[in-house]
Amino acid sequence: MSRSNKRVPALAEEGLASGVRSQFQSLFNGQPLLVRSPGRVNLIGEHTDYNEGFVLPAAVDKAIYFAVGPGQGSRCVLHAHDLGEGHSFELGRLAKSEKRWPNYLLGVVDQLQKAGARLAGFNCVFGGNIPIGSGMSSSAAIEAGLAFCLNKMFSLGLDELTLVKLAQKAENEFVGVRCGIMDQFINIFGKPNSVLKLDCRSLAYRYYPFEKKDLRIVLCDTLVKRELASSEYNVRRQQCESGVNLLAKYRPGLRSLRDVPLELLENHRPEFDPVVYKRCDYVLRENLRVEQACGDLERGDFSSFGKRMFRSHEGLRNDYGVSCRELDVLVEAARATKGVLGSRMMGAGFGGCTINLIEERAVDFLKENAVQSYRAEFRKEPKLYISRLESGTEVLES
Repeated sequence: MSRSNKRVPALAEEGLASGVRSQFQSLFNGQPLLVRSPGRVNLIGEHTDYNEGFVLPAAVDKAIYFAVGPGQGSRCVLHAHDLGEGHSFELGRLAKSEKRWPNYLLGVVDQLQKAGARLAGFNCVFGGNIPIGSGMSSSAAIEAGLAFCLNKMFSLGLDELTLVKLAQKAENEFVGVRCGIMDQFINIFGKPNSVLKLDCRSLAYRYYPFEKKDLRIVLCDTLVKRELASSEYNVRRQQCESGVNLLAKYRPGLRSLRDVPLELLENHRPEFDPVVYKRCDYVLRENLRVEQACGDLERGDFSSFGKRMFRSHEGLRNDYGVSCRELDVLVEAARATKGVLGSRMMGAGFGGCTINLIEERAVDFLKENAVQSYRAEFRKEPKLYISRLESGTEVLES
């Protein structure tokens, strides 16, 4: 491959990319295609995506790096740089792996073959610095990143939206998690210093600038593995669907909670299982918060935006039931810190990170309060990451 297409990466990124590239050269020789595939944050709009609602994510500087090149015949070799593990398979014989991590990549190959893509054997090394289980969607970075790589390497000619849908189906069908489309979408479509409002039904989107010199986005990682997240995620989805089915008796044609006015839900509350009602009520109100939050950004009103983040967390904790004590302690510490405009849990829940919108001068105060509060209750310290909003998946070297 030629080196004609080369972006100059930041120093921290260069170290990660260089490690993946060097591992590839050590294992397979040759100059690989080098690609950066970002993690994401979601400012507001949680668990609305699979209900065909609205979300407001952004791509970030934490990422998975891929080095890929041609293999032998139909044999494909994967190497997880961070784990020091490998996995190989033949294109004509895909089978799920007990190791689990290969399945995110195998699912992409499966979807490409089902779409009629002409693939040959390939070698792939990947690794990065997205904290696993943090809610920054390392899975989508792996799926969309490999789809992007193979599209480039084999000149498949697939457009960006096709890659997004293919990566989502890989997780839905091969991995078995019925995720929405948000994570894969922002992975491909992210822009620096911008958030993206996505309509998860029509896939219409709009960018909003999210750049204020004295504000920072800080993630506080509970270090709690989200062991319940996948199973409970599917339960929440079923609960939302049951709510739609109940209301469809009164309004034929309802397809998702996106179609449900708040008044319709409230009018039929007595007919609902109380838990299902709370799940649906949260989703409807969260969709409204996304719309209102975008208005805040248009006015440059980050104070109002932050208050909506706090209310989002209250809904996720009290009504949607996907928070945990560790997340709540970190949000409470943020609320008690002067200069924090907003805080909430982010991602599927039951662990992972809180996302905090904070004045730069208050970052150290948040760190002190979060560490003290967390250590007092759990006898360990959370990790903090200051995130920069970055571009979507891109070629670093080809």
